[in-house]
Amino acid sequence: MAGLPLQGRVAIVTASAGAGIGQATVRRLAADGADVVVSDAHRREDGTSRTAEVAADIEKATGRRAMGIVCDVTRREQVEAMVQRTVREFGRLDILVNNAGYEKNVPVVEMPDEVWERVVGVCLSGTYLCTRVALPHMVGQRWGRVVNLASIAAWLGAEYGGAHYSAAKSGVIGFTRAVAREVAPHGVTVNAVSPGFVPNPFLAKQYPPEALAKFERRAPVGRGGRPEELAAAIAFLASPEAEYITGEALCVSGGAYIR
Repeated sequence: MAGLPLQGRVAIVTASAGAGIGQATVRRLAADGADVVVSDAHRREDGTSRTAEVAADIEKATGRRAMGIVCDVTRREQVEAMVQRTVREFGRLDILVNNAGYEKNVPVVEMPDEVWERVVGVCLSGTYLCTRVALPHMVGQRWGRVVNLASIAAWLGAEYGGAHYSAAKSGVIGFTRAVAREVAPHGVTVNAVSPGFVPNPFLAKQYPPEALAKFERRAPVGRGGRPEELAAAIAFLASPEAEYITGEALCVSGGAYIR
């Protein structure tokens, strides 16, 4: 679609202030014409947040309105405050990208309950909470797009102690399909994007170098994905062109997993 396909739309992207898929996505949605909310859970040691800096840079680069909001997606009161502020400032909410995730590799036989709860809490319960709070606005205006970040780990399983992550991402896909059926009559689509290996600094802290090299080789295209490539898929699902697509889990993995 020529021009700005998301002109007049408002989007929230969770976990979008760091390097990776989230920031690439919020920048792409703004480039496509949306006003955007840059959301992230983390503050620096001095109490400042990088969300405002990313938002200011997006405004300068695209001319769109952008706002930074600190939000822990596992805290209902923070999610509600984020959505309320978005609607108050921008007048509406059209697109929600549930990108927030968490990984800490521990084999099941060694896994503390709190690690399981944190991974599932961020990846799955956080997706539920943000969707639950955002949907009434989309249903009320009879237009909306929810795009959830899943993973090929939902289908392949996760190596190196990632059972909690695999379980959570499988849950995201099931959640996506069920909610898509619920809200389709109201003009709202709900889809998931399942990335393969997308290198970023966080993964380098979670996996040994040999594991990262193995992930790179898994894709027949011979490399890991780029955040911008995932952002393009997300932007498509958020666009008017994807109006007849709902309940899908789009695999973007360079062929590492072929359904």
